[in-house]
Amino acid sequence: MKTHKLLFVILLGTVCISCGHPSHKTGSEKEALGKLLFHDTSLSEPPGQSCATCHASSKGFADEQARAISEGAVQGLFSQRNSMSVCYAAFVPELHYDDDDENYVGGLFWDGRSPSLQDQAGIPLLNPVEMGNRDKQMVAEKVKRTPYYDRIVQIYGETEHADSLFAHVTDALAAYQASREINPFTSKYDAYKKGNYQLTEQEARGKELFKDKGQCAECHILDRDKRAHRTLFTDHTYDNLGIPKLPDHPHYKVAAEYFLLTADSVDLGLGAIVNAESENGKFRVPTLRNVELTAPYGHNGYFKTLEEIVHFYNVRDVSDEFPPAEYPATVNKEELGNLGLTQEEEADIVAFMKTLTDGYMKVHKSEKR
Repeated sequence: MKTHKLLFVILLGTVCISCGHPSHKTGSEKEALGKLLFHDTSLSEPPGQSCATCHASSKGFADEQARAISEGAVQGLFSQRNSMSVCYAAFVPELHYDDDDENYVGGLFWDGRSPSLQDQAGIPLLNPVEMGNRDKQMVAEKVKRTPYYDRIVQIYGETEHADSLFAHVTDALAAYQASREINPFTSKYDAYKKGNYQLTEQEARGKELFKDKGQCAECHILDRDKRAHRTLFTDHTYDNLGIPKLPDHPHYKVAAEYFLLTADSVDLGLGAIVNAESENGKFRVPTLRNVELTAPYGHNGYFKTLEEIVHFYNVRDVSDEFPPAEYPATVNKEELGNLGLTQEEEADIVAFMKTLTDGYMKVHKSEKR
């Protein structure tokens, strides 16, 4: 059996078992198909890169090599931003302006440019600095050569149109990204909320600091999300945290036709999407679920560890440890920068954030058997 077909069989079996639904149900079939597409390295140009290359399950569905900036399928081409985790992205609303709070909310990617999971799933396939395909026709031709193409036909029907087949691909990818496998809610925190886990003294201190003195919960809110019916640890808004430029950012060295920043190498974030100077330098507040696994941190991967970024939030404005902000004009100076946390308190907050890593409830359940 060829390696590609073996991968197909293994992944299909894994999804059918993990989702726990009868395989004849369309939803389950789409998730299984989406997982195959997500892990298929034949769909990039040149072949060799899959969605999972930059969104690996072992890394909380962030970059498998924990790189600040992921390299694309073409050697030497790099995006301008750190690969966000796709965990819980299914619950991010479409980008909109909230008149009551006077904030932009929602939208996928760091800058909110994508309105839906399905739209988001297709963008890396066609991005020249990511998976590198020329157009939807190129993707369609590759998909038709896969060992699972007949499953696409079974679920969606036959089509001769590249746009339609591309839509089927992205629909299946979206189904997988919305699945329980990527959005399991199985952390210590979830067990704690169900009364099945007691926070350690340090974790409990960290939770209170997270909520009050550290002001983390101002954006990484503890309220239940209306779409998820659970706490997502984000309000889906945008902020400029004052993160410095990444030294030796690999995107600075790409050819002009691939360069995505301003002439002086500044990333404008949301501001470039909504064409508003007041939003320049702002990026979407990510979920903190699985944050222990998704290093490095920040839109450009500037911070290598949780300890580093928490310390930055604490002392940014009262220490000379860090360079100036990449875009100084819109930096949030109200909720971070001079928090007055001790080293012990910083460590307590980190300990609490580590309770948000998925997998605890599954392991704990197996240990009880």
